[in-house]
Amino acid sequence: MGKYANLDEYLAAIEPVTHADQLAAVLKQLQENHPGMELRIAWNQPMLTDHGTFIMGLSVARNHFSVAVEAPIFADLQPDISAAGYKTTTKLFQIPWDQPVNYALLDDAIDASRKLKADTTSFWL
Repeated sequence: MGKYANLDEYLAAIEPVTHADQLAAVLKQLQENHPGMELRIAWNQPMLTDHGTFIMGLSVARNHFSVAVEAPIFADLQPDISAAGYKTTTKLFQIPWDQPVNYALLDDAIDASRKLKADTTSFWL
Protein backbone atom coordinates (compact mmCIF):
# COMPACT_ATOMS: atom_id res chain seq x y z
CA MET A 1 0.00 0.00 0.00
CA GLY A 2 1.16 3.55 -0.71
CA LYS A 3 1.87 6.31 1.72
CA TYR A 4 -1.78 7.43 1.90
CA ALA A 5 -4.60 4.95 2.37
CA ASN A 6 -7.38 7.44 1.58
CA LEU A 7 -8.18 11.05 0.74
CA ASP A 8 -8.45 12.10 4.37
CA GLU A 9 -4.88 10.96 5.03
CA TYR A 10 -3.66 12.74 1.89
CA LEU A 11 -5.41 15.99 2.82
CA ALA A 12 -4.16 15.82 6.43
CA ALA A 13 -0.58 15.95 5.13
CA ILE A 14 -1.13 19.20 3.18
CA GLU A 15 -0.09 22.46 4.77
CA PRO A 16 -1.38 25.02 5.13
CA VAL A 17 -4.82 23.61 5.83
CA THR A 18 -6.34 26.19 3.47
CA HIS A 19 -4.63 24.37 0.58
CA ALA A 20 -6.05 21.07 1.76
CA ASP A 21 -9.50 22.63 1.99
CA GLN A 22 -9.17 24.10 -1.50
CA LEU A 23 -8.10 20.79 -3.03
CA ALA A 24 -10.94 18.97 -1.25
CA ALA A 25 -13.40 21.53 -2.64
CA VAL A 26 -12.04 21.08 -6.17
CA LEU A 27 -12.33 17.30 -5.97
CA LYS A 28 -15.85 17.53 -4.56
CA GLN A 29 -16.93 19.92 -7.33
CA LEU A 30 -15.46 17.71 -10.03
CA GLN A 31 -17.22 14.64 -8.67
CA GLU A 32 -20.50 16.55 -8.49
CA ASN A 33 -20.04 17.78 -12.08
CA HIS A 34 -19.17 14.28 -13.32
CA PRO A 35 -21.29 11.58 -11.69
CA GLY A 36 -19.82 8.12 -11.71
CA MET A 37 -16.23 9.23 -11.29
CA GLU A 38 -14.29 7.24 -8.71
CA LEU A 39 -11.77 8.98 -6.48
CA ARG A 40 -8.78 6.90 -5.48
CA ILE A 41 -5.33 7.49 -4.08
CA ALA A 42 -2.72 6.07 -6.47
CA TRP A 43 0.95 6.95 -6.78
CA ASN A 44 0.43 8.92 -3.55
CA GLN A 45 -2.00 11.40 -5.09
CA PRO A 46 -5.73 11.69 -5.67
CA MET A 47 -6.89 10.44 -9.06
CA LEU A 48 -10.25 10.47 -10.72
CA THR A 49 -11.04 7.31 -12.65
CA ASP A 50 -13.88 6.00 -14.74
CA HIS A 51 -14.50 2.25 -15.17
CA GLY A 52 -11.01 1.62 -13.77
CA THR A 53 -9.14 3.89 -16.18
CA PHE A 54 -7.22 7.08 -15.38
CA ILE A 55 -9.03 10.32 -16.13
CA MET A 56 -7.24 12.99 -14.06
CA GLY A 57 -4.68 13.20 -11.28
CA LEU A 58 -4.03 16.05 -8.90
CA SER A 59 -0.96 16.70 -6.78
CA VAL A 60 0.12 19.51 -4.50
CA ALA A 61 3.16 21.73 -4.40
CA ARG A 62 4.05 24.76 -2.36
CA ASN A 63 2.62 27.40 -4.71
CA HIS A 64 0.11 25.41 -6.76
CA PHE A 65 -1.63 22.15 -7.36
CA SER A 66 -0.98 20.26 -10.56
CA VAL A 67 -3.50 18.63 -12.84
CA ALA A 68 -2.37 15.66 -14.93
CA VAL A 69 -4.24 14.18 -17.88
CA GLU A 70 -3.39 11.79 -20.69
CA ALA A 71 -1.07 13.26 -23.35
CA PRO A 72 -3.67 13.60 -26.15
CA ILE A 73 -6.03 15.50 -23.85
CA PHE A 74 -3.22 17.75 -22.66
CA ALA A 75 -2.22 18.52 -26.26
CA ASP A 76 -5.81 19.27 -27.32
CA LEU A 77 -6.40 21.58 -24.36
CA GLN A 78 -3.03 23.35 -24.51
CA PRO A 79 -4.50 26.58 -25.99
CA ASP A 80 -7.16 26.71 -23.27
CA ILE A 81 -4.60 25.96 -20.56
CA SER A 82 -2.42 28.81 -21.82
CA ALA A 83 -5.43 31.14 -22.09
CA ALA A 84 -6.24 30.39 -18.45
CA GLY A 85 -2.74 31.58 -17.55
CA TYR A 86 -1.62 28.26 -16.10
CA LYS A 87 2.01 27.15 -16.32
CA THR A 88 2.65 23.75 -17.87
CA THR A 89 5.16 20.94 -17.77
CA THR A 90 4.98 17.58 -19.53
CA LYS A 91 1.34 16.41 -19.45
CA LEU A 92 0.31 18.60 -16.53
CA PHE A 93 -0.64 22.13 -15.70
CA GLN A 94 -0.34 24.13 -12.51
CA ILE A 95 -3.15 26.03 -10.82
CA PRO A 96 -1.76 28.55 -8.31
CA TRP A 97 -3.37 28.45 -4.89
CA ASP A 98 -4.03 32.18 -5.06
CA GLN A 99 -5.86 32.14 -8.41
CA PRO A 100 -9.42 31.11 -9.22
CA VAL A 101 -9.87 27.55 -10.46
CA ASN A 102 -11.05 27.38 -14.07
CA TYR A 103 -13.67 24.68 -13.59
CA ALA A 104 -14.77 24.88 -17.22
CA LEU A 105 -11.26 23.83 -18.25
CA LEU A 106 -11.21 20.96 -15.74
CA ASP A 107 -14.68 19.87 -16.86
CA ASP A 108 -13.58 19.93 -20.50
CA ALA A 109 -10.53 17.82 -19.63
CA ILE A 110 -12.66 15.25 -17.83
CA ASP A 111 -15.27 15.12 -20.59
CA ALA A 112 -12.59 14.69 -23.26
CA SER A 113 -10.82 12.02 -21.22
CA ARG A 114 -14.00 10.06 -20.61
CA LYS A 115 -14.84 10.19 -24.31
CA LEU A 116 -11.32 9.21 -25.39
CA LYS A 117 -11.18 6.33 -22.93
CA ALA A 118 -14.77 5.09 -23.14
CA ASP A 119 -13.65 1.69 -24.40
CA THR A 120 -10.26 1.59 -22.66
CA THR A 121 -9.70 -1.31 -20.30
CA SER A 122 -6.20 -0.40 -19.10
CA PHE A 123 -5.41 2.27 -16.51
CA TRP A 124 -3.22 4.34 -18.87
CA LEU A 125 -3.44 4.78 -22.63
